[in-house]
Amino acid sequence: MYKNILIATDGSDMAGKAVSHGLSIAKFLDAKVSIVTVTELWSAFEMASKVETIDRQAIDHYEEKAANRAEAVLKSASESAKNLGIDCTLVHIKDQHPAEGIIDAANSNNHDLIVMASHGHRGLKKILLGSVANEVVSNSNIPVLIYR
Repeated sequence: MYKNILIATDGSDMAGKAVSHGLSIAKFLDAKVSIVTVTELWSAFEMASKVETIDRQAIDHYEEKAANRAEAVLKSASESAKNLGIDCTLVHIKDQHPAEGIIDAANSNNHDLIVMASHGHRGLKKILLGSVANEVVSNSNIPVLIYR
């Protein structure tokens, strides 16, 4: 069955439930686990608005804030894993679209299953999958389990 599971999270409540579910599967299967979060590139519109205020350190501030957020998201997921007695690898992918980062992480480390939430911070609850989940399902070459 699955031996190397990638669990994607953005720190949202729904993603937290997907992390718990993915960890439970990993524990049952005695599989390796990697937990990934992806930090997007800074929006060109935000960057332009900061230039107008002459914030010369804007990129550094954004990068610091993104790194701190990613660290908090991964720490929370790591604590969930430790509570179940699971060792996991934590991965922060910077400056990439979330779906691309998740797929790249899965492919580069020979994962055989991706677990993620149907939606998270990026969108409202929808009847259909959230945009990131939909992109991962549509473009991944490995199975994707969507927690809804």
